[in-house]
Amino acid sequence: MKIYTRTGDEGKTSVIGGRVNKDDVRVEAYGTIDELNSFVGQAASVLAREDKANWDDLLEHLTLIQHELFDCGSDLSYAIPDPAKMKVTHEMTQRLEDWIDLYEAQTPPITRFILPGGSEPAAILHVCRTVCRRAERRVVTLATEQPCPDEVRKYLNRLSDFFFTVARMANSRLQLLDVEYERGAHVFRRRS
Repeated sequence: MKIYTRTGDEGKTSVIGGRVNKDDVRVEAYGTIDELNSFVGQAASVLAREDKANWDDLLEHLTLIQHELFDCGSDLSYAIPDPAKMKVTHEMTQRLEDWIDLYEAQTPPITRFILPGGSEPAAILHVCRTVCRRAERRVVTLATEQPCPDEVRKYLNRLSDFFFTVARMANSRLQLLDVEYERGAHVFRRRS
């Protein structure tokens, strides 16, 4: 099989149900999810270079998330989403919430906005967070213009919270403090 097909040379690509411009809002949405998936792979590679035993739980979760990001892209690739064929479920979003609670319990209380970074693992997980937020914005735009499965948007919203939490957890496991935004007020209260 050849990797090149030449079918996109005129600036068009295929979605399930037709062909669209390569800069179509649908393609932008699932393309940004693909970009996010690449950063998740980079984050997993960075963590695997560290003391791997310290990151086994997170590495397992990141691998599952990479598969689920493919599911998100698949669901968005339908010009007309067919509910019977959608892969992203409420249960996947709920599982992210459970993981967020698990990892948040491993972080110190947060009271101010924090700067992305601290450690290399935290920095790349913050990159995942920001790219995830962009993917979510692209899906919101898509939903205002074309049919779009709601659960993908919900999943991405929760996933960005997951990345924020695990970035903080990474610093905590490495015994580093998050760097607080020094001109920010105390704005956060830990939920019980």
